[in-house]
Amino acid sequence: MKNSVFAVKAEVVEPRATIVTLANQKTMYGGKYIASGDTIFVFASENEGGSGLVALGTVVSASAVPRKSGSERQTPRVNVVLSFGRLARQPLGRAELKSYSNWNDGKPQTELNFKLYRQATNKIVGITPAAAAFLGSFF
Repeated sequence: MKNSVFAVKAEVVEPRATIVTLANQKTMYGGKYIASGDTIFVFASENEGGSGLVALGTVVSASAVPRKSGSERQTPRVNVVLSFGRLARQPLGRAELKSYSNWNDGKPQTELNFKLYRQATNKIVGITPAAAAFLGSFF
């Protein structure tokens, strides 16, 4: 199976770490399909004191968190271990993406604003090749 590209917005305690474990992460927009070997762009959540895009990495492992019984609607969650490869050279976060709010304009910045910042929650999301190329320019 072809590797995919994802973005995660989460509490990142040590952005310069080489291996990071993120437990019980909410998934949206295809994030539940994350797997070992996938590329991931890491955003340190501003809600948790972070600064937005911090690292580019690879998924070392990913496993689904079992659903709780008795609840009809549950957002899929995953546990992931990430290997950070490169650090971002320039800032990209809520402030830089805020003006991209025309949800149908097709711009990668708008996709990222919609998927990561329209809701305040931390999450793992699948991103398009255009968004991945845009984020790649920050490294």
